[in-house]
Amino acid sequence: MQPVANYLGDRIIKVNHAGEHGAIGIYTGQILMARLTAPKIVAELREFRSHEQRHRAIFGAELQRRGRHRCRSYWLCGMGGFLLGAITGLLGSSAIAATTTAVESVVLRHLEYQLVVLQGHDPFAVSAISSIVAEEQQHHDQSLGHVQAGTFWPRVLTPIVSASTEAVIWLGLRL
Repeated sequence: MQPVANYLGDRIIKVNHAGEHGAIGIYTGQILMARLTAPKIVAELREFRSHEQRHRAIFGAELQRRGRHRCRSYWLCGMGGFLLGAITGLLGSSAIAATTTAVESVVLRHLEYQLVVLQGHDPFAVSAISSIVAEEQQHHDQSLGHVQAGTFWPRVLTPIVSASTEAVIWLGLRL
């Protein structure tokens, strides 16, 4: 039987891998639409997507090292992410920034928790997670800088996107 900490590490790596796939979907959808609605931020979105592709590869390599399959929510995360990205991309730069800020706020909170519970129990998972935190924080902070306080989209999207992100993580940990 596998130790509980390693089982938890496996689940976390699977969900993080699927989440990175979802993030790539979000940025891909946003890039597609932002070319029309917010062309000034397309280069930044491409940079963020390249980070997420690297993060997905890190978690994918760790899954392979562990001999584990990807999470069953992987494709759902990708398709849902693309849909979220395309819709918010159509709504313009404020909606794009609010979405990224909301997603990254939830992700960063989960990453911090993961590091605490896995510290001293699963050094490979801790290493993989630690390697992405700074870029996820960068995505959050840069996007927060684009959010226009008091505007419509951040007030509407933040609670919806945050709750949706929490739900996807919760579901992924149970699949």
